[in-house]
Amino acid sequence: MNPEAIPEGRLYNDLAWLWPLMSPPEEYAEEAQCWRRILFEMLGPERHHVLELGVGGGHNLSHLTQDCDATAVDISSAMLKHSVALNPGVEHIVGDMRCIRTGRTYEAVLIHDAISCITTARDLGSVFTTAAIHLEAGGLLIVAPEFFPGSISLPRIECTTHSRGDTTLTYVEFIHDPNPMDTMLEVLFTYYISKAEGLQIEHDRMRVGFFPRPTWRKLMQDAGFDVAERSFHLQESGIDYTLFLGTFRGA
Repeated sequence: MNPEAIPEGRLYNDLAWLWPLMSPPEEYAEEAQCWRRILFEMLGPERHHVLELGVGGGHNLSHLTQDCDATAVDISSAMLKHSVALNPGVEHIVGDMRCIRTGRTYEAVLIHDAISCITTARDLGSVFTTAAIHLEAGGLLIVAPEFFPGSISLPRIECTTHSRGDTTLTYVEFIHDPNPMDTMLEVLFTYYISKAEGLQIEHDRMRVGFFPRPTWRKLMQDAGFDVAERSFHLQESGIDYTLFLGTFRGA
């Protein structure tokens, strides 16, 4: 099968129902604790108003709502339904992180791995401008890039299985770089969905951003942020994890 023949972005549309099974909310607890520590360290221990751009199913946010009042934005209404169910006290808005304007400011803007869906430097800069518009001077931006050049050996293949109720999902994820001259990787998915009535096989494809660290820093600085990096090792998954932190200098 030619990869170009595989539909793109099904996980955010007709296959969005798989997301809680594919990436269960409970697996985000350790990671979210890192975000919570940074929020308290940089903004203080009180309850904060935050905006999450690209909230997806709301899995990371679900571990932060006990300490934050949140507004959540995602371009996929199918994915946003999961977050509405998981985070009932959160305001949810369908919108594009590159251009959404809520008309309000917040103490922090959070962007989890949905930032990977941004594949050009121009669009990445637009996201950081969106974040800046929603912050007062001293406000905090936390961004979680998934890949950097040099941080991943390509091609890479992963296989994961999760079960819930009478459904078992095994998905195979193949990551490669079909064009080393651009700023994106391609991820090919095969989903094996086992139910009582039999096995269902689905294919999906997505492109993810692949920017060098200096690009992240420069675009954040251009949008008005002082930039720092914070690295963590997640014990449960064994993943080394980097967050970019931006303190907004003000308009």
